[in-house]
Amino acid sequence: MQRRLAAILIADVVGYSRLVEKDEGKTLTALGELQATTFQPLIIAHSGRLVKLTGDGFIAEFSSVVEAVSCAIAMQNTAAEHRRSSDPDSSIVYRMGINLGDVVVEGDDLLGDAVNIAARLEQLCPPGDVLMSGSAYEHLAGKIDATVEYVGEQHLKNIHGLSKPIICR
Repeated sequence: MQRRLAAILIADVVGYSRLVEKDEGKTLTALGELQATTFQPLIIAHSGRLVKLTGDGFIAEFSSVVEAVSCAIAMQNTAAEHRRSSDPDSSIVYRMGINLGDVVVEGDDLLGDAVNIAARLEQLCPPGDVLMSGSAYEHLAGKIDATVEYVGEQHLKNIHGLSKPIICR
């Protein structure tokens, strides 16, 4: 079994099913364009790797927490710009979770607690924000210009122990 340390970014569209139900074609086209023209190039520009698309979201891997958080902030800022020029009822809003930890490498996929924690943080994240674990924040402090807010210890579904997530805007 191969392992490595990685910063994991997981993103998901808020209210995806509602958006698809309202206008499937428009939603899928907008999502595809945002991923292809903005998110994937940003991942590459921040020395990351797109692990996989998950329908309405994605998983990306970075060797640097600084790059993962910088990329997530750039993605959220770009998505916010797109929303300003679109119908508020059909705009795409992401939640993003970031964790730093040991991952299990299985082919091109990543597995393990570090990925699971990033997924749980994404689920807790307020729409349009980035929520990172305390372990990610410890390696980030003072290295990027962003507003951060400690949101208190959180119990993560099916994860033992507490996480100390930080919102980054």
